[in-house]
Amino acid sequence: MTATTWNDWYFGWDWLLWVGFVILLFSGLGNWGYTYRAHRRYDAPHKGALTILDERYARGEIARDEYLRMKSELSDVGV
Repeated sequence: MTATTWNDWYFGWDWLLWVGFVILLFSGLGNWGYTYRAHRRYDAPHKGALTILDERYARGEIARDEYLRMKSELSDVGV
């Protein structure tokens, strides 16, 4: 007598389908997690021109008179 019902421990070849389903589930979740993390860095808002100019001035890359000139030019443009 072979046991093939859900109440018995032996399911025939059905276990292979369940193992495949679990593998697909984990691989799909892993793929989603990877792509979510990989694309988060590109979805960040871009810095505006004034913010970049302020950061350059704070780091000392440009002088005060050049900073004020560039800032007035950007204000005239409306950035």
